[in-house]
Amino acid sequence: MDYRQFFDAQLRSLHDEGRYRVFADLERHAGDYPRATWRDDDGGGENEITIWCSNDYLGMGQHPLVLAAMAEGMKQYGAGAGGTRNIAGTTHAHVILERELADLHAKPAALLFSSGYVSNWATLATLASRLPDCVVLSDAKNHASMIEGIRGSRAKKIIFRHNDAADLRSHLSALPAAQPKIVVFESVYSMDGDIAPIADIVTVAKQHNALTYLDEVHAVGMYGARGGGISERDGIASEVDIIEGTLAKAYGVIGGYIAAAGNIIDFVRSYASGFIFTTALPPAIAAAATASIRHLKESGAEREQHRARVAEVKEKIKAASLPLMETASHIVPLMVGDPVRCKALSDRLLREEKIYIQPINYPTVDKGTERLRITPSPVHSSDDADRLVAALSRIWR
Repeated sequence: MDYRQFFDAQLRSLHDEGRYRVFADLERHAGDYPRATWRDDDGGGENEITIWCSNDYLGMGQHPLVLAAMAEGMKQYGAGAGGTRNIAGTTHAHVILERELADLHAKPAALLFSSGYVSNWATLATLASRLPDCVVLSDAKNHASMIEGIRGSRAKKIIFRHNDAADLRSHLSALPAAQPKIVVFESVYSMDGDIAPIADIVTVAKQHNALTYLDEVHAVGMYGARGGGISERDGIASEVDIIEGTLAKAYGVIGGYIAAAGNIIDFVRSYASGFIFTTALPPAIAAAATASIRHLKESGAEREQHRARVAEVKEKIKAASLPLMETASHIVPLMVGDPVRCKALSDRLLREEKIYIQPINYPTVDKGTERLRITPSPVHSSDDADRLVAALSRIWR
């Protein structure tokens, strides 16, 4: 086999389909988010741009308290953790952060991972592989990290219709009552921006003796009185067995975690290879995450400002007769429906208007539903929103 020819052919097919991913070379400006410098590799030099697609939803990655905590953590602990959690890598900063996360979700314990992807993959692979004859019931639109974890467990998987508690009930009813079962779903789905009926799904799962595993990655920090996510907002967190979240989106840092009963956390800690055999997060990052979580537990100002900006952007897009997908969340998808045009729209926004919105194409979304995914934040201004909609309108015509 000619390996180089194979790889070249595969890459050409991505280019032909408009699905080849290009990384924008960005330099965020500390204290001046959402401004950044974009370095144009095609000879365009350095350009000042505005980012409209970041998952740093509240701008906490630039917050003075978070920056100060990370700087102080570097002085106190040094750069890296120095080992796995089991071998010299558990610093007091990790212990404090896990306590803070457990408190956030009113759970007895929490466990840190290197990313949200790893926390989903490692936890689900461990639980589903070690529970005897386990069946995993997975929402049809679950994230790739959850799908990989379930696949890696080699457990039986049943896919239920997206956000459909009745379909979930029909699948659960067909399984033996005593058979171990895990119902896996998200709260906010990041591409369509819709929100799960958590209470309905948890009720059905409990009626059939199933564990519930809820991914709150796109909701923690954003919803609830203290930022505990949709489950906190809806008063259902205590009924969810395992809540998974990230420190890399609304909290503005990096890392993932689960929060649950003590024996579940201890079980995953003791058996998950994705936790056991990887180096711990740098303690300075843990310190910064702790500062971010503590601030958002006490301050609702960022969430209030965020909701106002999201509503403003949605209204301005609708007034411009652009194809907005209506959502109940902070995600603002603009439907394009063609991968080549989606990429061209993104490219022209960046080059001509100095506005960066990454195109979202297959396999992140289904073919024919390609889109721009806009994420307003409290640090975008009304003038930013006006510029965005005017630029979109010009290029769309």
